[in-house]
Amino acid sequence: MRVFKKCFITGITGSGGSYLAEHIHKNNKKIKIIGTYRSKGYLNLLRKKIKHLKVTKLDLNSFKGIQNYIKQNKPDLIFHFASSAQVRKSFDRPYEFIKNNNMITLNLLEAVRLANYKPLIIVCSSSEVYGQVKSSELPIKETQKILPINPYAVSKSFQDILSQVYLKCFDLKVIITRMFSYTNARRSDLFQASFANQIIEIKNGKKKYLEHGNLKSKRSFIDIDDAMEAYWTVAKKGQIGEIYNISGDNVISVKLFLKKLIKFSNAKINTKLNKRLLRKTDIKIQIPSCRKFYNHTGWKPRVTLDKSIIKLLKACNEIKENKYTYK
Repeated sequence: MRVFKKCFITGITGSGGSYLAEHIHKNNKKIKIIGTYRSKGYLNLLRKKIKHLKVTKLDLNSFKGIQNYIKQNKPDLIFHFASSAQVRKSFDRPYEFIKNNNMITLNLLEAVRLANYKPLIIVCSSSEVYGQVKSSELPIKETQKILPINPYAVSKSFQDILSQVYLKCFDLKVIITRMFSYTNARRSDLFQASFANQIIEIKNGKKKYLEHGNLKSKRSFIDIDDAMEAYWTVAKKGQIGEIYNISGDNVISVKLFLKKLIKFSNAKINTKLNKRLLRKTDIKIQIPSCRKFYNHTGWKPRVTLDKSIIKLLKACNEIKENKYTYK
């Protein structure tokens, strides 16, 4: 099992980065956590929960900026979370999304290559890279062909493949994770948190209807705490050069997920379709095989789907009550 002294998280003030920073600090107080950010995001929340956090405002599109940062800080572990990550918005601004996500990853990997030392880099890719997989090819294995069907997924595919090239050509220590859906109260653009936030607004008399997009898509889900523990487990036990699908055993349609949310809210909720929330192309079903990750690390999800949904509602309430908003 690997031991680390300094963990660098790109995009630390975003949803995934902030959750991971909290998780590592909670379970490993001796590890120094540092991070870069472009948008303030959940910076105030992080500073409240992690006393000795060192964060630096830095746009990773600046190669000199990230090169100097790596030289000065020399982290032995890097989690690359930073990305423009809203799938729906990537259809409206494909050039912006693709250019940003491609360049920040190239700059990070090249900065590490030129630094003459080799930290472990966890590249946080996405299940979106697989695109629309045929039912005959389910469950999705890591060997499945990459076929992205939206601009965001194209950029994540580039990050994924580029990282493999830097591993093979320059002997960088890289592990790639392809995370599937997890409950995330800090990403209001994701349907789970969007539904939960709308339910809270309806209960508070601020909204009449819950608006939704496609409800037919089926996804696998894990709880936020299970997802963060999985990321940390990858760093400690994952094999260098491997690609890992990460998910749980819960497969559920968006429609049933919404029904469960409404049930646990104990409120009468009227829903209606908002066509603006529909994607130009959408994934119908995502069922992964995580056998390799289970076998290599011994990790398995612990939180049940129902408990995770209840936690999501509670977390969304807490964010609203404490007025933590992504900026």
